[in-house]
Amino acid sequence: MNKPTALATLCVLVLAAVGLSGCGDPGEPQVEGPAPSPAKARGPVYVPDTMGHPLTRPTGFGLTEFSSVSRLSWRSWGGQKAVATGRLSGTWCLAQCSGDGYPATLELSGLQRRENVSYYTRATVRSAHLPPRDTDDLSAVRLPLPEP
Repeated sequence: MNKPTALATLCVLVLAAVGLSGCGDPGEPQVEGPAPSPAKARGPVYVPDTMGHPLTRPTGFGLTEFSSVSRLSWRSWGGQKAVATGRLSGTWCLAQCSGDGYPATLELSGLQRRENVSYYTRATVRSAHLPPRDTDDLSAVRLPLPEP
């Protein structure tokens, strides 16, 4: 065999060996580093009412089909949680809470980004005046996101 042919054969064998050894089993993907921290809200932050209408720092809105909050005074807004105090009323308390409702604290959480805005997706209502059965219903309210 002459030198150019031998050199070409050697190059082909080396490339084949490298190609075959480099194409091993990919196995499981490896995850390295810390978990990403929750993304900060950018742009406007909204809370959807029961109909999915986006509201910002509302003074009142329908929380569920049977409950609403009113006279809200916001202590925080736009972060991972938003907190307000106000009044809670609903069809379940018509006889007991008159038209004014019960004093309550509303906490919004579950901030979720959509396009260039964010929405709170969960609400928790606390009030010392709620019967236990209603406390459970209002401790983890899922809020409907507006349609994209």
